[in-house]
Amino acid sequence: MIEAQNLIAGHFFGGACNQSVGKQPVVAPYTGHTLGFASEGGREDLQSAIDAAHEAFPAWSRSPRHERQGLLRRVASAVRMREEELVRLLSQEVGKPLAWSQGEVARLAITFDLAADLLSGYGLEALPVDFDPRGADYRCTVERFPLGVILCIVPYNWPFNLAAHKLAPALATGNTVVLKPSQQAPLSTLTLAKIVHEAGCPPGVLNAVNVPGRIAGELAADPKVKMVSFTGSPAVGWALKKSLSDKRVSLELGGNASAIVCADADLDEAAERIALGAYGYAGQVCIAVQHVLVEAAVYPAFCERLIRATERCPAGDPLATGTVCGPLIDEDAARKIESWIDEAIQAGARRLAGGERRGALVPPTLLEEVPGHTRLACQEVFGPVLTVAPFERFSEALERVNRSEYGIHCGVFTRDLRLAEEAFRTLEVGGVIVGDYPTLRFDNMPYGGVKKSGFGREGVRYAMDEMTEPKTLLVKVR
Repeated sequence: MIEAQNLIAGHFFGGACNQSVGKQPVVAPYTGHTLGFASEGGREDLQSAIDAAHEAFPAWSRSPRHERQGLLRRVASAVRMREEELVRLLSQEVGKPLAWSQGEVARLAITFDLAADLLSGYGLEALPVDFDPRGADYRCTVERFPLGVILCIVPYNWPFNLAAHKLAPALATGNTVVLKPSQQAPLSTLTLAKIVHEAGCPPGVLNAVNVPGRIAGELAADPKVKMVSFTGSPAVGWALKKSLSDKRVSLELGGNASAIVCADADLDEAAERIALGAYGYAGQVCIAVQHVLVEAAVYPAFCERLIRATERCPAGDPLATGTVCGPLIDEDAARKIESWIDEAIQAGARRLAGGERRGALVPPTLLEEVPGHTRLACQEVFGPVLTVAPFERFSEALERVNRSEYGIHCGVFTRDLRLAEEAFRTLEVGGVIVGDYPTLRFDNMPYGGVKKSGFGREGVRYAMDEMTEPKTLLVKVR
């Protein structure tokens, strides 16, 4: 049985022997068995964490770079040493298939290493000013300074690496952190906080408290909190931003990503990659493929391939080798997806592949002729469901993608560089992936969306920019 505790000012609270602190049971979504318990926090606990981070900030913000680099390197090393344990925990807690869990844990270590690498030259530059005759006697430098306490709110679907994309840049740049895990996956995120603490993080620099989202939203307004970094649903994220109009907020929200398949694409490869991007980890990824638009000339041939790829996609036990589509995070999420599929079919959509829901498991499902007014057509399903439709002209496909209220990534399968360039210049998204699915992210890339998908960017260096403020030093030398 796994136990995870809150971390405040360098101390852990809520252990098995501490009966004064509530314990939240965490249930594995595939088996329904209790996996462990996470300490429950309240308003006073979160306030104490904010106060501790505020008190730790002056010293940490002035700490030498080698000290911060050393901490980040030790965290990356500890993650690699405990890889097998962390992979199993992740697969059990959120139902993530083993291959995906292995990928997340590997990226977790990479993210901390990337932040350490960047510290060697980040945040300090010299600017020439003698292009203006008035600047002949001056030297100008610009340095980026940390903001202070950053409240980091993490979702359940990537409880390790999405936490790392907030933690590593914040710690690298001298900020202090209050980390709020998802209550649907607190064990993984609190375990990561413990790893950072055991790697030598000074007391108060990182605090982690398992509290309801309502409490985090209320205390985000505390003047000691200088920034909120939020990843989660658009409804919650935009409401949070509205309530914090005078505070820096970074939002990484939802999406309903599309893939465009042109007639010149390798149809076999495109079908396999799109199926993986749609059904992998049960589609619980902000950049999972939800819609595929196929050039009409190859639509029948491509649909045949996509149906086969859907039908043979391995679904079931996330701990079984080869599983691609595991369970949803809970049965409520699975029922919601089932209702969206039923709604689309009742409105005239055709099911090309897929079967009945079994508890929290929704089998990979492919639909065509989905009416535009249905939720499946225009909202984020966050499940293993894919819609397919033909297009005649490439410009028509681009227009369809741009009609979405979301925009993180779009994938374009083509060998024609002119079409790739047109997509890059036209699509209203944060990133265009050419020759592969949109469900692709490398941890040094700027990552984020436009429209309802949020604003601000993650990706280690870009998050470091979000979490710092430039300050100019102009010195008269003669």
